[in-house]
Amino acid sequence: MELMIGRVIKSHGIRGEVVVEPTTDEPGIRFAVGEVLDGRQGGREHELTVATVRPHQNRLLIKFEEVPDRTAADSLRGVRFFAAPLESDGDDDGFYDHELEGLRVIHDGDDIGEVTGVIHGPAGEILEVELSGGKETLIPFVHDIVPEVDLEAGTCTITPPEGLLEL
Repeated sequence: MELMIGRVIKSHGIRGEVVVEPTTDEPGIRFAVGEVLDGRQGGREHELTVATVRPHQNRLLIKFEEVPDRTAADSLRGVRFFAAPLESDGDDDGFYDHELEGLRVIHDGDDIGEVTGVIHGPAGEILEVELSGGKETLIPFVHDIVPEVDLEAGTCTITPPEGLLEL
């Protein structure tokens, strides 16, 4: 399983830097100097080594060893970088989006729908759920409302406040 960890937005300056929008919780690890990144752009694959990296307006400016100038940097627009999930040290109770998507949603012992997506907002994550019958709803992904996630069983149990499922 590979996760998308970032994508090239555009070139920056004349020395071959690119603007990268990270889509990982660990940009300091994923885009560290010396890291070799696997990138895909349409049908092309790229293997690029990070030479320098610096923050810039909530994104990263990255210079790759294989990219000598702006012309080469321009050709990387749209490259998406992928990597395997980082190994957890066992004390993280978090989930990757791909682990949650597709889970069956259980309420009062009944299967009421399926998680179709995860929204990352400033106040936390929200599960997009398609209920049986085709109606869609949003469920805050907090322990009080989603007390149990069982990846092996492919389910998450919810205890929504009254009225949440009727919205």
